[in-house]
Amino acid sequence: MNDQNEPEFAPENDAIISPPDISEAEENSRAEALLKGLRDYELEPEDFDYFDLHGGDFDAFDDDSTEEIPPVVAIVGRPNVGKSALVNRIIGRREAVVQDVPGVTRDRVSYKAEWLDRKFVVMDTGGWEPDAKGINKSVALQAEIAIDNADAVLFVVDATVGATSTDEAVVKLLRKAKKPVFLIANKVDDARQEPNVHSLWSLGLGEPYPVSALHGRGVADMLDALFEKLPRESQVAKREEGGPRRVAIVGRPNVGKSSLLNKAAREERVVVNELSGTTRDPVDEQVEIAGKMWTFVDTAGIRRRVHLQQGADFYATLRTASALERADVAVVVFDVTEPISEQDVRIVDQVLEAGRALVLAFNKWDSLDDERRRYLEREIEQDLAHVAWAPRVNISAKTGWHLEKLVPALELAIESWETRIPTGKLNTFLSELAAANPHPIRGGKQPRILFGTQAGVRPPTFVLFTSGFFEAQYRRFIARKLRETFTFEGSPIQINVRVREQRKRK
Repeated sequence: MNDQNEPEFAPENDAIISPPDISEAEENSRAEALLKGLRDYELEPEDFDYFDLHGGDFDAFDDDSTEEIPPVVAIVGRPNVGKSALVNRIIGRREAVVQDVPGVTRDRVSYKAEWLDRKFVVMDTGGWEPDAKGINKSVALQAEIAIDNADAVLFVVDATVGATSTDEAVVKLLRKAKKPVFLIANKVDDARQEPNVHSLWSLGLGEPYPVSALHGRGVADMLDALFEKLPRESQVAKREEGGPRRVAIVGRPNVGKSSLLNKAAREERVVVNELSGTTRDPVDEQVEIAGKMWTFVDTAGIRRRVHLQQGADFYATLRTASALERADVAVVVFDVTEPISEQDVRIVDQVLEAGRALVLAFNKWDSLDDERRRYLEREIEQDLAHVAWAPRVNISAKTGWHLEKLVPALELAIESWETRIPTGKLNTFLSELAAANPHPIRGGKQPRILFGTQAGVRPPTFVLFTSGFFEAQYRRFIARKLRETFTFEGSPIQINVRVREQRKRK
């Protein structure tokens, strides 16, 4: 969230912005005037998705209708077949770590992507346990996770090597999946290597798609075929309207996630072991807390004991990403008897990146002494400052102490996550904010906010049309004031800035 190398914007007037007491009609009138002023600027075709220039009718983008949840595509395969290179090719940017050495562990496993104006999520299962005896099991385990949590699977095979025993083990799982599976023959860099693809028919997954993830050859054709079968909305993550809200229980291994689920369910639903990484597959359970029904998604661990911690960390990250794709809100569980770790912070950031509502649960609170409590508060202030807006709940998962306090925290976070600010009210707020604290002058120019709209909810996403570049610290300042004024407590806020140049007068 905060860039440590950037100075924070120091506002002249840091009071909470209270827009003048005017009617909704006047707010809309002001917004309409700003909107009409955009005609003097060079707009892009996609800009018109955010507003209606015909009379200032804001109903189109003040609609609270449920937005589609992008489908999830998992990429699986044995080590060093080019999965991460394919991820980078599909998403159009180099984000997944690629090395010639197989088994590079990554903290991030899911990426937002778009093809032909359709959005989707790519889940990379590139990490593996670097234990020669455990390769087959670890690859199969990742495939299990991917199949359970994806709408379609891309199974990547190295065409220059052909099918191996590990590939065949994964195929057994894929054949049972009632989901589209595409066999990707990678490393077909030119026509001379096309004959290598024919042998892969023996895997029994249908026609192989020859591609070169490195050079991009064949990737577009493969994506076209994928989108013929990929649903417009994720069937795995689809939320049932009116049903219990989905809560992902996340956190590093052995902080008490399974104990929390068991106590909430009032029975032993999930295996609990003192050794980290020993829990079975993630399970979805309907539980009742303080008279409210919830669907809890446990991400505690893995079916088989992972002997190397590097592998365990990757699987925990993969499961967290899978659960977040299917959740409305995430409860990040901390073990207060231990210092807040870098891994704890990474998991919190993973929730923010997924755009989910957030609640912080500090487990084993009843075992704290005064000294540890003082140190913990200092750690929270230092390491979790960027999520100071998230509701905090102090609990004991083992005894159930204060478990009922989760309910108001979850409800508050979800309500914020789904909050929409009317366009007229938003622009009135932005005008007052900019008047009290304008963007600093840079290069002799002072960029202005021309118009703002809330482009979406889950999480609240705002698009600002501006006359110049807005620095990151000023965007964070706007987000903070939005939070203070409209009480976005428990939800991340996304702000996108579109810089538009004024039309040159002829």
